[in-house]
Amino acid sequence: MKNKVICVVHGAESNTGRIGRGIRDSGFEEIRCCAKEGDVLPESFDEVAGAVVFGGPMSANDDSTLDFIAGELAWIDRVLEAGTPFLGVCLGAQMLARCLGAAVKPHDDGWHEIGFTEIAPTGAGDDLLGDTRHFYQWHSEGFDLPAGCELLARGVSGLFPHQMYRTDGSVYGVQFHPECTLDIIRFWTTEASHLLEERGAQQPDEQLANAEKYDRLVDVWVPRFIDRWLGPSPALDAVRGAAE
Repeated sequence: MKNKVICVVHGAESNTGRIGRGIRDSGFEEIRCCAKEGDVLPESFDEVAGAVVFGGPMSANDDSTLDFIAGELAWIDRVLEAGTPFLGVCLGAQMLARCLGAAVKPHDDGWHEIGFTEIAPTGAGDDLLGDTRHFYQWHSEGFDLPAGCELLARGVSGLFPHQMYRTDGSVYGVQFHPECTLDIIRFWTTEASHLLEERGAQQPDEQLANAEKYDRLVDVWVPRFIDRWLGPSPALDAVRGAAE
């Protein structure tokens, strides 16, 4: 029975936030892996219902200097070959883009997106995004849209135009951070406060004020997206069937 979801993070303190919570609430077993800290990524996908690669401060182009990035890129290729549903978040979306042959690079003028920004669905993304338009961001690099992929959402500012894309139905990349709760935002703005001096970074007061406006909408959006992405959990279906 495929009921495990592999969540690849990039630090001992990393938090899967509302994505991890949504996976568990949907009846799946969240398996947290951090290759950077020595965890071994699974070779078999017989019991794997899906895989998520989260963000991190490193670059998708660091495979020549960071062995775990090279290993994760190769692992994503195996996930795709197995036909396993995949979600890439920020760095994960950039790594997916690289695996699909697209370039990942910083903004030409040094812009960052740090804080809540507005995205707009394409026609293909209308049903996925619904009324949710503002998501939390923390990145300095973006990616070209891989050939054969469907763009689902664009950045309204135009700084990082490719915000959400899909290929093969169950493989998604999102530039933004739907997992970020208020606690995660507070942690990042404290632990990485030096990056708040970068061009385009919102200051903590503005970020928290925006969170008050938009956080509840993302909180509703994430479980809906997970249901769309993974479908019903076999384990949860079995529990429901036994109760009927």
